[in-house]
Amino acid sequence: MSRTDFDLTRIEAFIFDIDGVLSPSTVPMDGNGVPQRMVNIKDGYAMQLAVRHGYLIAIITGADTPSIATRYRALGINEVHLKASVKLPVLRDLLDRHGISPDNTVYVGDDIPDLPCMQEVGLAVAPADAAVEIKEIARYISPRDGGYGVARDIIRQVMIARGDWMDDRSAFGW
Repeated sequence: MSRTDFDLTRIEAFIFDIDGVLSPSTVPMDGNGVPQRMVNIKDGYAMQLAVRHGYLIAIITGADTPSIATRYRALGINEVHLKASVKLPVLRDLLDRHGISPDNTVYVGDDIPDLPCMQEVGLAVAPADAAVEIKEIARYISPRDGGYGVARDIIRQVMIARGDWMDDRSAFGW
């Protein structure tokens, strides 16, 4: 995406799905059938940095795995919504409570359940390995596959556009 395709300086919020976005599409299971998701450390760094700069970061997922909430809350992300089988009402409520316009929001999704949310926001983003239907509506398709730096990619671009990336204020610590 060239920076002229969308005014990245107006972005105030990033909303992410988990499976296929923040973790790879293939999820190993433990002996009890509980999904064991991988996380990308570089995504985590970008997410916590964005939180410290005042961006809203949220997770909306159909997954019912408490470790997801634990991981992302440790990064300062307070809006972690599990078991969201229908995501659009959660997205609308979230943005309304925070006073953020959908036009100033990034939603990153990879599969059919994400489609309504992606149609609702200003900047719909898909990983490189997203479903065809998602790629067709995405305004930006990251060169990264889900779980391998998609969040870092889009957060970095927005923060550079807004002058927040590597600004010395808080870039060099956790």
